[in-house]
Amino acid sequence: MTLAVRNITVRYGPKTVIEGLTANAVPGAVTAIVGPNGSGKSTLIKAICGDLPYTGQITLNGTDVATAQPWELAGLRGVLPQASTLAFPFHAIEVVRIGLTSGPDAEHHHRAEAALARVGLAGYANRYYQELSGGEQQRVQLARVLAQVWSPGTAEGPRWLMLDEPVSSLDIAHQLQVMTIARNFARAGGGVIAVMHDLNLTALFADHVLVMAEGQLLASGHPADVMTDDVLSRAYGCTLRVNTAPTDTIPYILPHCAAPHAAE
Repeated sequence: MTLAVRNITVRYGPKTVIEGLTANAVPGAVTAIVGPNGSGKSTLIKAICGDLPYTGQITLNGTDVATAQPWELAGLRGVLPQASTLAFPFHAIEVVRIGLTSGPDAEHHHRAEAALARVGLAGYANRYYQELSGGEQQRVQLARVLAQVWSPGTAEGPRWLMLDEPVSSLDIAHQLQVMTIARNFARAGGGVIAVMHDLNLTALFADHVLVMAEGQLLASGHPADVMTDDVLSRAYGCTLRVNTAPTDTIPYILPHCAAPHAAE
């Protein structure tokens, strides 16, 4: 069972944001989507989650996303958007319990507390969400998603984490914590799709990378194969040099080696 994206096109009014994109992702792996601002990364993950109309076909574990009922999708994947705004003063634990109402495991009330503990927020259950820092709010939202798809693999098939910039508000230690959670979810049989901006974290944690540029898929494959000088320089429109640490094969990207392309 896989995620299969087949020749999808997404438009916002007259503007085409993604055109003719085909890609795959498999359970047991972290698939990262990278590319410059405006390349269509968030649009792609929203389409995969069933939040945007598109032409073409997207199937998740064989289920057609465009025609699936919301409760069916809720049982298959949990979605962490870029930002979440709450208008009312919920406690952190109440926010996490929303994930239980969205998924098939509503009777497992203890999972809300366990999910908070998993993201490093044990003891935060009765803290007001609005009083938390931006990074703490982001981790509460991740706990909500984890509560929804707590078991990565089920008899019905794998579950999926859909993460749109999951580490954008976090310090280094918590970035590593969140990406480790994602990797462990995949290692336990689930699937992970993550929109990423940090190329070094991507190289460290991703098993598969989709590089996007101008609404199209520029490259797809293992980080060491697609995170190259040529591919990244074309994607980001600047000269990038990819280096490999002498003691490892994980590529890393040094910002001080980057230079803008000369004006044409």
